Amino acid sequence: MPTATRPSDLARALFAPRGVALVGASSNPARNTARPLRYLRKHGFGGQIYPINPAATEIDGLRCFASLQEVPHPVDHAFVMVAADRVAEAVQACAEKGIACATILSDGFAEAGAEGQARERALAAAKGDTRLLGPNSIGVIDTRGFACSANAALEMAELPRGGYGVISQSGSMIGALMSQGAARGIGFSSLVSVGNESDLSVGEVGTLMLEDPRCTAILLFLESIRDRHALADLARRAEVAGKPVLAYKLGRSEAGQALAATHTGALSGDDATADALLSHLGIARVRIFETLFEAPPLFIAAAPPGGTRVAVVTTTGGGGAMVVDAVASGGLQIAESLPEVQRILSAHGVAGGDGGLIDLTLAGTQPDLVRSVLDALIASDQVDAVVMVIGSSSLFHPELAVAPLQGFAGGAKPFGAYLVPAAEESRRMLTAEGIAVFRTAESCAEGLRARLLRHPPGRELPADRDLCAKLQSALEKSGGGTLDEVASREICALLGVHGPQGACASTAQEAQRIHADLQAPVALKIVSPDIAHKSDTGGLILDVERPGAVARGFDTLMQSQAQAHPTARLRGVFVQEMASGVAEALLGYRNDPQLGPMVMLGAGGVLAEILDDTAMRVAPVDLATAQGMIDEVRFLRTARGYRGKPVGDLDALAQAIVAFSQLAQCATVTEAEINPLLIGAEGEGVLALDALVVAEPGLPVADARRAV
Repeated sequence: MPTATRPSDLARALFAPRGVALVGASSNPARNTARPLRYLRKHGFGGQIYPINPAATEIDGLRCFASLQEVPHPVDHAFVMVAADRVAEAVQACAEKGIACATILSDGFAEAGAEGQARERALAAAKGDTRLLGPNSIGVIDTRGFACSANAALEMAELPRGGYGVISQSGSMIGALMSQGAARGIGFSSLVSVGNESDLSVGEVGTLMLEDPRCTAILLFLESIRDRHALADLARRAEVAGKPVLAYKLGRSEAGQALAATHTGALSGDDATADALLSHLGIARVRIFETLFEAPPLFIAAAPPGGTRVAVVTTTGGGGAMVVDAVASGGLQIAESLPEVQRILSAHGVAGGDGGLIDLTLAGTQPDLVRSVLDALIASDQVDAVVMVIGSSSLFHPELAVAPLQGFAGGAKPFGAYLVPAAEESRRMLTAEGIAVFRTAESCAEGLRARLLRHPPGRELPADRDLCAKLQSALEKSGGGTLDEVASREICALLGVHGPQGACASTAQEAQRIHADLQAPVALKIVSPDIAHKSDTGGLILDVERPGAVARGFDTLMQSQAQAHPTARLRGVFVQEMASGVAEALLGYRNDPQLGPMVMLGAGGVLAEILDDTAMRVAPVDLATAQGMIDEVRFLRTARGYRGKPVGDLDALAQAIVAFSQLAQCATVTEAEINPLLIGAEGEGVLALDALVVAEPGLPVADARRAV
């Protein structure tokens, strides 16, 4: 029987199959493998259920089949619950049966070392045209009635129906989201546990969800990003569909920071790289779990914000102050007092509201006052978002608290509410109105920050095949791997980022001749592909002026570095003209194996690893993005004429960032760094004082960068 291949057919098989086979179903109600049958029936699945277990003839009143091949009817979806060493056989049976989709509950695969990885490869060989969800997937829940999962949260009486599609790499978080949502009146269209993503990825499942008219937003719970291309496709399709994507991603990984040759990798660990990718794709990342399911209404329907000015209106001074503090701590602005709001307050005999907090006091129970103030704020071009903070009235008089807020959901600007007491009735009423309701001031502030700082997916810049070919040619000439100073400078020059005058000397006499041509104080640097950080072991001598000192410096470097690095290939000493400027930056590039090419800007020189002060973006970048990176690095404020200091050539720095980011055109380059990049005075440009490029030898020329 042919397998469904169209997205619509796959979506039906995944979320609304006509027939589902439970492979490994148990007749023992105490076992996890007995749950899916019970939950399918409990939550009203209208299709056919086929238990598969050769040890039983009947389970819970249903005929049990010894194998998939014995099922006399079509099957769209199989839930595989057998032991890990039998999964490949079951998947092959799914392929032979023509089943469109198989969800694999079983664990013991890629997460279980070499043996598990071999099992996962066997799945790929066995699956044929069948699409796989998992392994390690706790199942699929569609709130129309397809509760095909072993998640114990399905013991709940009813599925919380609503507009949020959930995709989680953690099976247990499916239950957490569903139960938390049900308690707050938040509902879902479908919830999918993707497990190991051996086949169907987060991005592919999300793209299928977008076609569901019930789905208004997609929420992601991520442990890692395994397929950035599919995720990018989801993000761009979601933007067109007007359906926001929010993500909670688990934190920093020390493994992601273990690095190689450059400082860049140490500074850009897994989490920072993921942050840059999600931001580039327009996926709003949150770090408080509750914000993931509380914040979506801020993103739905409201127009793109023009800034970060938040107006805070409150009926309780303390609660309002908490939100103001949290919002300001998150880097947002508190909107200034508006004359029209002051007039409204005065007309109602309220004196509050002349500062950053509009305190309605006890008059906040007057619906006409609340609505008049909110209407004025929503209409003002000096406000980008509004949050209403409600005190005790939300607990004791929910109808009074909620009534003035009706009609503000999905308006011209993001609008949210923070309820200070545990006012569950008011919370449910506001949620039903489509208003973002927050349980804490911190999640409220984070939701606003995620909304106001979120940008649409970044545009794809065109590939430069000519530049790629030139870079590849230079890399092949150098032999690939870690390049020495001379070869690294050549790569930077091809990109348009140049260094001070200089040349490599192989003898002390040659070093003296180069120095004489430069007629200036020089820096002497050991040249070796095996010594990445010259200053760490004395491989750098600065401010050498006299010819004799140059010769002695050459000999010193060659001898000291041979002792410090006995196996290093010493190719000579680079004699480079000394230069001075306004500030030093670090410009880094890294092609992350999973997350793709990134460019990073930070404080340079010895400050690179001391200051936690960097900006990272998906590479390549355009000029506007580069300028945004400069604004983000606090240290570079010193190059803006800070306290009378000279102004640096930040225009040239931005152009250098754009140029350096073009390394993304060549897949062969894995890492690169200019540290320090000297920023000259305004109009004097920038200079690469030291450069390092790392390549993977033997890779084919990259004709075009894959879209991210």
